[in-house]
Amino acid sequence: MTEATQNPARLPDHLSTDPRSPHHVAAVFEHDIGIRLNGKERSDVDEYCISEGWVKVPAGKTVDRKGKPVLIKLKGTVEAFYK
Repeated sequence: MTEATQNPARLPDHLSTDPRSPHHVAAVFEHDIGIRLNGKERSDVDEYCISEGWVKVPAGKTVDRKGKPVLIKLKGTVEAFYK
């Protein structure tokens, strides 16, 4: 494998998909990542924090006045992994 295709050593403790967030790390999104909440894999996670045990997911099709999805926080055991 070349270094460009290898996954980084660890995923960050707190990660967001929003590029304006201070917790956004663009290099992580070059690879496929997965998130498990309470043992169930979720594909709709926008932000997570492993140490605090929560994920933020969209609340249906609801959007705010700027057109961004409204997020709800779900708590539990969070695991982040490379696919």
